[in-house]
Amino acid sequence: MSVAVQGATGQGSRQRDPRPGLMERLKRSYAKHWYAYAMIAPVVLVLGVLVLYPLAEGLWLTLTDANSLNMARKIGANEIPASYHFVGFDNYADILWGPGSYDRFWSHFVWTISWTALCVGLHYTIGLGLALLLNQKLRGRAVYRMLLILPWAVPTFVTVFSWRLMLADGGAVNGLLSALHLPEPGWLDDPTAQKAAAVLVNTWVGVPFMMISLLGGLQSIPAELYEAAEMDGATAWQRFRHVTLPGLRTVSSTVVLLGVIWTFNQFAVIFLLFGGSGAPDAQLLVTWAYRLGFGQQPRDYAQSAAYGVILLSILIVFTGFYRRWLARNERANG
Repeated sequence: MSVAVQGATGQGSRQRDPRPGLMERLKRSYAKHWYAYAMIAPVVLVLGVLVLYPLAEGLWLTLTDANSLNMARKIGANEIPASYHFVGFDNYADILWGPGSYDRFWSHFVWTISWTALCVGLHYTIGLGLALLLNQKLRGRAVYRMLLILPWAVPTFVTVFSWRLMLADGGAVNGLLSALHLPEPGWLDDPTAQKAAAVLVNTWVGVPFMMISLLGGLQSIPAELYEAAEMDGATAWQRFRHVTLPGLRTVSSTVVLLGVIWTFNQFAVIFLLFGGSGAPDAQLLVTWAYRLGFGQQPRDYAQSAAYGVILLSILIVFTGFYRRWLARNERANG
């Protein structure tokens, strides 16, 4: 009995060592993992210079009235100091609900959302269909795969300029429509046709990536699952619905997220197809931001930067909700 009491008393009397402070923990971590810190230091430095500093500078510009007339600049031997002022959140207020905000922001916002949903939907649907075909045992499958990858392998500016020539008046597309006695839209002039042309070209550019990604996912699905489903009497549609789609869930969630981010910020297709000042109705938020900052006089750097921050905020919110939706579906299906 006495031994038990003494043991209990001794255990309760011991005190925990005080937790080291933040600086002490950092020193210990550096002493233990200095090699890892040394290896990642160049990456952190490059990211800081190329990403963090421009982002901080852009955030600051959104809070000012900076433009090409009041920024610091040098004319000959004369250096003119910056004369812009801090205006707080006035740029955001002007963009979102200021005079003419629908024409300057909301109309482009609606078109950007519609463009993203339509393009990503076409990318996934066509890419999945082609992936299913290439996953079959076809003669010359390697040749088909190479031909279908070409639109992705060719530089974007080459692809877009080629389509611009084909969509011009008297180009190959209207020539084919004329031969079929079909209407010949003004692909580069009519506002509705411009949007259709932009979706067409972006679909051509984006399908190969989706196809290759989904093809890799299809090839990772065990063949035994299809054999078991077929032995159970499952039809082709049932095998696709209950084996193929669940097997592609992880790949699909990743490529759709990447597709949304890339398409939402797609600059090259719109800019190269219509030029910096053409097709105002077909301009996305990202191309409109470029137009404000570099395609007009005076250049409105503050508003352009504010558009960039709004774009980043939209994508962050979408990514957060998308990840939560995926996690909820995983729990429901698990």
